[in-house]
Amino acid sequence: MARPRNNPGDLAELPTELRTDRPKGDQIREILERLTRSLTAGTVLPSERVLAERFGVARMTVRQEVDRVVAEGLAARRPGGGTFVAEPRPNKLLASSFSQDMRARGITPGAKVLEHRVGTADGTLAAELEEPVGTPYLHLVRLRTADGEPMAIERTNLSLKRFPGLDELSFDELSLYGELAARFGVSLGMVSASIVAAPPDTPEDAALLGIDQATPCLIITSAPRTATGDVIECGRSTYRSDRYDITVAYRTT
Repeated sequence: MARPRNNPGDLAELPTELRTDRPKGDQIREILERLTRSLTAGTVLPSERVLAERFGVARMTVRQEVDRVVAEGLAARRPGGGTFVAEPRPNKLLASSFSQDMRARGITPGAKVLEHRVGTADGTLAAELEEPVGTPYLHLVRLRTADGEPMAIERTNLSLKRFPGLDELSFDELSLYGELAARFGVSLGMVSASIVAAPPDTPEDAALLGIDQATPCLIITSAPRTATGDVIECGRSTYRSDRYDITVAYRTT
């Protein structure tokens, strides 16, 4: 593994002192955020000790602000290697598929099917799919990866009345929306979604994502529709918040 680059020059990127009319912690966080935007990924940031001595603040104050930029995904820690500028996180636009989103950023999408079964919709699911009760549906659970790294667990349900034969396909290799477009002429239209920050649902989900069970994730409950307004799928996905940003596009009238 390549070692992080050395500290930036002689700290010329840093101001010489903090203002007296603003909280010191806020200013240190802004300095760290500017550094993460101006330096290349992998560059080691000034240490907590260096920052504390330069600005005459408590080491704990600096540590809290470093923790914040790490939590935001702008920086990362490496045991024995300090804190360094993190690789940019993929930014997911809700109105796009995972595979489309990754390929647009030069990242290779991947999937591992965890569950693939057919059932018949009860009243609640039928209403969500806007189909009659008893409609056959495909329940699909996949671990999604980007360049081989775990990014999300996607759980979704699709009507087999609307998309017959979909249950016969293997989605370890195939793109769900690629097949929907090729076989059924589906084009993604409006996406209605609820997004909350919460830990993974189970210890098993946390292990699959490679995170601690207390780590907040982005839990997205959504029901994408086609350009003509038909429900495509309904489901609940768990995204790693340290590796994903969510962009919501909307229109006002």
